[in-house]
Amino acid sequence: MSAFVPSDDDVRGVLEWFDRWDALAAAKDVEALAGMSLFPVNAVTDGSAEQWDRERFLVAMRAALGEGEVEMTSVRTPTFVDEGLVFVITDATIGGHRTRYGDLLVKVEGEWLFQTMAQGGW
Repeated sequence: MSAFVPSDDDVRGVLEWFDRWDALAAAKDVEALAGMSLFPVNAVTDGSAEQWDRERFLVAMRAALGEGEVEMTSVRTPTFVDEGLVFVITDATIGGHRTRYGDLLVKVEGEWLFQTMAQGGW
């Protein structure tokens, strides 16, 4: 088996997907975020892993996004497993706090969908 080597377009496509995700998060459009997700979504943190259905995702995302504007900057590093699976590590500053988290995207019918998030400390 040979390793998948992503093209520049593959990487650009994932980063553009996150640009859309970030814009929807900034707009607090949790319904649209859910539309970009593959349920059940896995939510993983230190010593815990849960599966969230759409309703649990909506509740959690509304709580996480909170009220008012939050300033966020991020640098994302995609690591492709193959043409249909990509882990993305994000180094971010959110509201002045530095954090690192990872997401798994799955390609379904040619479109990337958010499937797993992993972040320590919550």
